[in-house]
Amino acid sequence: MPELPEVQTIVSELNEKIKYKTIKNVQVFKYKSVRPMNKKFVQSIKGRKILGVARRAKMIIINLSGDKHLLIHLKMTGQLVFRDRRGKGLSGGHPIAFQGELPTKFTRAAFEFADKSHLFFNDIRRFGWIKFADRKLYENETAKYGLEPLSKDFTFSAFKEKLKRYPNRKIKQVLMDQTLIAGVGNIYADEICFAARVLPARPTNKLTEQEIKDLFKAIPRILKLSISKKGTSADTYVTTSGAEGGMMKYLKVYGRAGEKCRRCGGAVHKIKLGGRGTHFCPICQK
Repeated sequence: MPELPEVQTIVSELNEKIKYKTIKNVQVFKYKSVRPMNKKFVQSIKGRKILGVARRAKMIIINLSGDKHLLIHLKMTGQLVFRDRRGKGLSGGHPIAFQGELPTKFTRAAFEFADKSHLFFNDIRRFGWIKFADRKLYENETAKYGLEPLSKDFTFSAFKEKLKRYPNRKIKQVLMDQTLIAGVGNIYADEICFAARVLPARPTNKLTEQEIKDLFKAIPRILKLSISKKGTSADTYVTTSGAEGGMMKYLKVYGRAGEKCRRCGGAVHKIKLGGRGTHFCPICQK
């Protein structure tokens, strides 16, 4: 699923398109994809103004008037499609083929704005969801996630405290634990470990102080680089303009099993770690 850089790219681009629009109407085609799973979802949203689009971890947040929010998670196959009043479309997330006609059989919900533009939420496998949240639910949902690695709260001491919680866990598993550090997934965990010259399978209690510092510095650096390139399209993600993210050619190990390491020339290896494909250089990383 899209990780922090990909979600941030969608958020930034979507914010430019829908901020300050008023929701005129809402259609739900699959109530399983929305919460609450009844007509109160529609009634609660109609007439509200969009104040902006934000991100928490891998979750998209559409802030609404009246201190209410739409929380959206694309999961494995979710897609957001914006259509302006002339029918010109922008889609972000996982590309789902359609012949220009919306809604499709994969559309779970559609939002019509007062200016006749639309936002469609499509999802093939129905793992994605949209939740209408008041302040209490919003706080409960956002509190589930750990440190935001691009925020001022992401300090070296805070990072060290997260590592201490699970001293026997492998460092990659800690990096991907959303309750500890928000937004880092499989791609960027591999890239962060490579940048810090640390093997992904190293237990956290075996890391030196310098290695912890190197990891701490690598996390925001790698994520910011990817955001600047509009994310990685390794898992069919596309930006809201329909373009592939430009980070692929900057990846050092992810997706490069058997190829030469771009740092030392050795071969990049791939193993399974916690059920996930994991890429590393056994020469550069210790």
